[in-house]
Amino acid sequence: MRSQSDFPRVAIACGGTGGHLFPGVAVARQLRQRDCAVTLLISPKEIDQQAVRTAGDLEFAVLPAVGLTRGRPAQFAQGFAASLRQSWSRFRLATPDAVLAMGGFTSAPPVIAGRMFGAATFLHESNTIPGKANRWLSWLIDQAFVGFPEAADRLHTRRVRMTGTPVRPEFQTTDPTVNPDARGSRASARLALGLDPDRPTLLVTGGSQGARGLNDLVVALLPRLAQLVPRLQLFHLTGANNAEKITATCAAHQVKAVVRPFFGEMHLALGAADAVISRAGASSLAEIAAMRVPSLLVPYPAATDNHQFYNARAFEMAGAARLVEASQADPAKVAASLAELLGATPAAATMRGALAQWHFPRAAAVIADHLLAVVAARRGNRQGAASLPPRPLTNHQTAIL
Repeated sequence: MRSQSDFPRVAIACGGTGGHLFPGVAVARQLRQRDCAVTLLISPKEIDQQAVRTAGDLEFAVLPAVGLTRGRPAQFAQGFAASLRQSWSRFRLATPDAVLAMGGFTSAPPVIAGRMFGAATFLHESNTIPGKANRWLSWLIDQAFVGFPEAADRLHTRRVRMTGTPVRPEFQTTDPTVNPDARGSRASARLALGLDPDRPTLLVTGGSQGARGLNDLVVALLPRLAQLVPRLQLFHLTGANNAEKITATCAAHQVKAVVRPFFGEMHLALGAADAVISRAGASSLAEIAAMRVPSLLVPYPAATDNHQFYNARAFEMAGAARLVEASQADPAKVAASLAELLGATPAAATMRGALAQWHFPRAAAVIADHLLAVVAARRGNRQGAASLPPRPLTNHQTAIL
């Protein structure tokens, strides 16, 4: 019988946004299937707490980390120091074999603490433009994984593997032209969401935290879109503050809508949709690609280093999405573009085919396998060193003794 110490221990730092957390959950599930003891390290943010409720029986621990925002460097520094102390204390009691950072402000303290205890360290960068935390951590880690090939040259390591961005296994396309086994599942997803199973369905999502600018664009384009697609219905994820406004707008234009501030089962939302209008966070794009949903992407203009624009442009250049910048979004033109994607048109079919190149169904498994291969090699080296006979002392060492 294997002892508890035989099972690799892995810590995954993945808090702050759903875009960091959900890929971490996907990797954690793969590691659990491989008999690993896994802990996900998350932030105190409400979005993390909501997401945890949909993640099953995985083990979570909350670090007191906070993001770096303008005018509040002291709070960031205090959170960083407290997270480092807490990670160190946790690892002292149960030393991990590996620490994987998924990006964001929770990532750095666990990696630093892991290195103090000799753990193998890794990061995953899901965006085309790496975030500050991952750029800094790339000096320290043993291996980096990336979701876009463009990210590799922006990290301070040559040990980079292109894996794509992991998605959870429930993200399977409901398009029967792509997945014949999915016939009827789109209608089932709509019924589960309180929608009509036969109406053309638009999903609006600003990512795990909503998007006020995206909500305002939908308000502006809805009158024209309702004319172009008479039986239109919406499943709209607004974030915390705009649900009432969107509900009133849809009612005024007699558009059936289900409006939610937050929704944890995005596989159902995408599974119900004929098309989606979305921000361009990397995790959202990976889920859209997995589900083969034609999309119109409106990058968040204030994203760090404008990384959402570059994510969206990579999809657009491959024919896998349409890109509209918020400052240039003409509601009438956006409505016309969405109407085409919502229909059974050649443009929509072509886009579904192009999305296949951005779906990496084994991303989580590849990351888990490579991480464990490094851990196994390290364990083998340590065991081999322990079994070697003692080396004879040199004259200099004898003199010292």
